[in-house]
Amino acid sequence: METMALEIRGEWIELHQLLKVTGIAGSGGEAKGMVSEGVVQVDGERELRKAAKVRVGQVVVAGGVRVEVKGGEPLTGKGLGG
Repeated sequence: METMALEIRGEWIELHQLLKVTGIAGSGGEAKGMVSEGVVQVDGERELRKAAKVRVGQVVVAGGVRVEVKGGEPLTGKGLGG
């Protein structure tokens, strides 16, 4: 199984977006379909919520790929603590 790290900015990323930006899914529709089919795991548990919030430190497995979610620079700006 291939392992990759995904660095996110902010506190979380929606599951279907993670699948799309990592290339596990070719489109948002494909990503949502994968989740609906029950082939995606978050921290070892099947996840059926397309917009589930995946946070730093969590691990997503789908399509033979293991994605470790890492933290990047925090978002700053108006309304974001900066």
